Amino acid sequence: MRLVIQRVTRSSVSVKGEIVAEIGRGLMILVGVENGDTPDDAKWLSAKVSALRIFNDASGVMNRSVTDTHGELLAVSQFTLTASTRKGNRPSYIRAAGHETAIALYDSFCSELENKSGINVKRGVFGADMQVELINDGPVTIIMDSRLRE
Repeated sequence: MRLVIQRVTRSSVSVKGEIVAEIGRGLMILVGVENGDTPDDAKWLSAKVSALRIFNDASGVMNRSVTDTHGELLAVSQFTLTASTRKGNRPSYIRAAGHETAIALYDSFCSELENKSGINVKRGVFGADMQVELINDGPVTIIMDSRLRE
C-alpha cells in the first residue's frame, strides 16, 4: 500500500459538486492499494500514521502526532498512486489491486486507523470521480509505502 499524507489546515472531498467529507486541522491521506497488499500492510501503515510526529509542539518542533493534537483524518482512495511510469509516457496501473481487494484493504486501513488513533476517519467515495481540496499546512507531505517499511 502507498500513502501520501498531507498535514492540512482543512480539506474536503466532493462528488458531483456535493461535499461528501470534510475536515479541519489534521491529515488528508491518499491511499493506493497494490496487488499483493495484505491486511498486515493496512495495520502497519495505520499504526505509523496515527503516531507520525508531524505537528508542532509548544516550541515549534514537529514532535506531536494527529492523535496527540486531537486532529481530524480524511482518507481518499487513489489508485493512481500505483502508477508505473517506467515505459513511455502513459502511466500503467497494472499493479493496482482489483476492486474487491482494494476496497477491502482501504476499509481495513481506515478501520485500523480509527482504532489506533481514536479519531473518526472521514472518507471519500471509493471508485468515484472525486474533487479533493486542501490547504497543505507547512507544507508537510509524507510518502509511505508498506513494502519499503522505512
